[in-house]
Amino acid sequence: MGNMVNYGLIGCGMMGVEHLQNIALLEHGRVAAVYDPVAELARAAADKADGATVCASIDDMLDIEELDALVIVSPNFCHVPQLREIAAKRTIPILVEKPLYTDPADIEAINAFRDRYGAPVWVAMEYRYMPPVAELIKQAEAATGGIKMLTIREHRFPFLPKIGDWNRFNAKTGGTLVEKCCHFFDLMRLILKSEPIRVMASAGQDANHLNESYDGKTPDILDNAYVIVDFENGSRAMLELCMFAEGSRYQEEISAVGPDGKIECLVPGPGRFWPDHLGDAPIPQLIVSPRHPKGPEMREIPVDPTLLDAGDHNGSTFYQHQRFNAVVRGLGEVEVTLDDGAKAVLMGLAAQKSAVDGAVVSLI
Repeated sequence: MGNMVNYGLIGCGMMGVEHLQNIALLEHGRVAAVYDPVAELARAAADKADGATVCASIDDMLDIEELDALVIVSPNFCHVPQLREIAAKRTIPILVEKPLYTDPADIEAINAFRDRYGAPVWVAMEYRYMPPVAELIKQAEAATGGIKMLTIREHRFPFLPKIGDWNRFNAKTGGTLVEKCCHFFDLMRLILKSEPIRVMASAGQDANHLNESYDGKTPDILDNAYVIVDFENGSRAMLELCMFAEGSRYQEEISAVGPDGKIECLVPGPGRFWPDHLGDAPIPQLIVSPRHPKGPEMREIPVDPTLLDAGDHNGSTFYQHQRFNAVVRGLGEVEVTLDDGAKAVLMGLAAQKSAVDGAVVSLI
């Protein structure tokens, strides 16, 4: 491999295009091949990538010797079979989108893949790399004196339309608390530096997709939830999700509190959804609130406009790709492992189960 990393992109929908646009910003990256079962999506992505090869299948893509890495951005339920197909033919670095898997029965396949696959695999957890979230993570210990309570609130827009409407049903997504919220369960483990031991959730589908019908079936995905997670080190975390709250100024609000104080970050949603008549979109904020002496300190954490234009995740997709690109070039270590991705899904599945059963789910 030369200095340039040649990527194969599997999945060319909205998120696939975001990955493509961010790879294009890398000094050492280019999308060289694309595959999507929807031919027009693949052709559009290839054009956007300045003439990438359009592959008829993943198998054909794996025949391209010049490829240095793969990025899997297919629907959730495709990830495990595609990882299995790749492993059967070739060993090549992979960045695979979250959630890593959707069905509890898949964990054995993931473990077998992890134990046998000989190249780096990075699970895409973009929220870690949002600049205001990254700054909160960096300062949390000093600001709090040791986190005891962590709260993550996401008030956002409903699920967007997807090709084949696959994101309208639990069977293909793993459920909202897996599909959408594995990001937040990953953040909980990362920020608290501990493992979850029990999960309690209350959730419902109260506003979204209730009047939709696909092949005679009404969508069954949750659109709001509270999830409480207890951790081994005695800390606790809560997720508050509402997917009919796109009128909010900020989409994500994260706060961590300990005996010395509180630190929080406020993160706006995608700028393209911000109404023009309200002027410029909000700028992310970091707020540190010590107990002694009192006096919250607010700092804006602006994101490079070029990165904002390249996707919907506050520049995080670019920063994630920078690090993965370094791994492929032998200059870094995987930061979000298969185990990290699997544990985030496990927490989401436990939350789904708790919400349905009305009972605490133990993870130990």
